[in-house]
Amino acid sequence: MDLDRRQFLVRLGAGTLAAGAFAMLPAAAFAADEKVDLQKLLEPGPLGDMALGDPKAPHTVVEYASLTCSHCKHFHDTTFKPFKEKYVDTGKVRFILRDFPLDPLATAGFMLAHAAPNNNFFPMVDLLFTQQEKWAFVDDPVSALLDLSKQVGFTQETFELALKNQALLDGVNAVKDRGAKEFGVDATPTFFIDGVKKPGALSLEDLDALLS
Repeated sequence: MDLDRRQFLVRLGAGTLAAGAFAMLPAAAFAADEKVDLQKLLEPGPLGDMALGDPKAPHTVVEYASLTCSHCKHFHDTTFKPFKEKYVDTGKVRFILRDFPLDPLATAGFMLAHAAPNNNFFPMVDLLFTQQEKWAFVDDPVSALLDLSKQVGFTQETFELALKNQALLDGVNAVKDRGAKEFGVDATPTFFIDGVKKPGALSLEDLDALLS
């Protein structure tokens, strides 16, 4: 369900609890291992794509993630760094991270990542996954998010402006809605390896096999 800015702020201010477990949403249009139209998948959304690696790399990995998802954190903590070093930094893979927030708190995290000063999207995402337990599962998540956001250059004013930005909220929701409706994303994390859908927190060994 999409929220307008007022509904979003009310729910965020009420300290909406994060979804910490593997979350299932309405029925998928594409089953695991089914291949979607890669050219269509790679069309960026209204906020542009947040990508790492050579745009001409022979392989593309797209991840739909939620910043409050414990399985997404597990992938980030255990697999992402060695995967990036082995495949992204060597020009073999272009990696794209797409917003798929499962709750208003995760939506706020993505809005802050997109609005992070000096294009610090990925450092902000890294910080939010690394410190997930310190903001996603606490009694006052807004204050916790503000404290973390200051580490990437936000002030209280720019923090509040980001979270009140209706266009940013609409953009995050649009990326999520398109992922669900056009590509059958129904859980996080969900990966597309050269267009082939692979739900779940993949290991480096899984990725080795899929990219071989």
